[in-house]
Amino acid sequence: MSKSSGPSNQDRSAVLSPRVEEIIDPCLPIVDAHHHLWEQTGQRYLWPEFVTDARSHNVRWSVFVECRSGYRTDGPEELRVVGETEFALQQSGELSGMASREPPCLAAIVGSAELMLGHRVREVLEAHISAGRGIFRGIRRIVAWHQGNSVPYPSGTGAGMLNSEPFRLGFSCLAPLGLTFDAWLYHPQLPELTSLAKAFPDTNIVLNHFGGPLSIGQYAGRRDEVFVDWRSKILDLASLPNVFVKLGGLGMRYTNLGFHALPAPPNSEVLANAWAPYFDTCVSAFGAERCMFESNFPVDSLTYAYSTLWNAFKRLAHGASPDERHALFSGTATRFYRLKSDAAIAATALR
Repeated sequence: MSKSSGPSNQDRSAVLSPRVEEIIDPCLPIVDAHHHLWEQTGQRYLWPEFVTDARSHNVRWSVFVECRSGYRTDGPEELRVVGETEFALQQSGELSGMASREPPCLAAIVGSAELMLGHRVREVLEAHISAGRGIFRGIRRIVAWHQGNSVPYPSGTGAGMLNSEPFRLGFSCLAPLGLTFDAWLYHPQLPELTSLAKAFPDTNIVLNHFGGPLSIGQYAGRRDEVFVDWRSKILDLASLPNVFVKLGGLGMRYTNLGFHALPAPPNSEVLANAWAPYFDTCVSAFGAERCMFESNFPVDSLTYAYSTLWNAFKRLAHGASPDERHALFSGTATRFYRLKSDAAIAATALR
């Protein structure tokens, strides 16, 4: 195995569990503002697996974010995505009436809908709301894209999608239904999101994964240069009060922070030191009241353990005030996703 390739996925999963750290501030209540559930070849991460991870810290509520799980297999093509909302509820036990009263609890669902349908997407959004049993809160339409072959991107995306007329017609349907938008893109696309947010000031948007700072392909070896460019774009975006940001997702390979080449997963101190410039920039620009921590599990699970991740977040927030820590770990997500009142009351009581 070459030094650059790092351990295989199977090797890494085998060494994640033994690296156990003492939990920092174990009573701090947490909303995991971004996780997935799926069963794929070689990986199962369903509600029981998430619960096991979440209970390593005091994760009391969570936000499920779309990942193409549980789509309906028949019916109109554009409505098949509604199956994911049904899937998330079934996984957490809400539909079957078997939901545990012990935390964590599924507090919000972010589904998917094809905004390129224009105004016709409203039917899809209303179907999600109906299926969501009161906790469907918005959609994510992945738009991550890059010119050329040096940076991979998901199928179904393309150049300038955020600025296209069909997309914006579809996007205009969100605010009237009280829905939010999760944005996953790469850092060169941040100005497009800024333009979109300016055009729709009544729609709340949350930027996923620190805004996707790239360090692969043509950006490899240019981390300092990319950081300056990313920071400038983040500052422009943060000037818009309807935009929030999720702090997490830097375990993905496109960030190329070197974790995958290590013989064993990094500890929380290593993670916190590597992430500090991005964390400091976002909290300074947006304020803690518009920042929320996310696990991005199980995507990031091949880089570090869930317990290590939240220890790293707690190290990053060590110098924050009590109000800022509350915002970062639960308050901002509770407010942005309008979590159920009982969760909001409990979050306040546990501060």
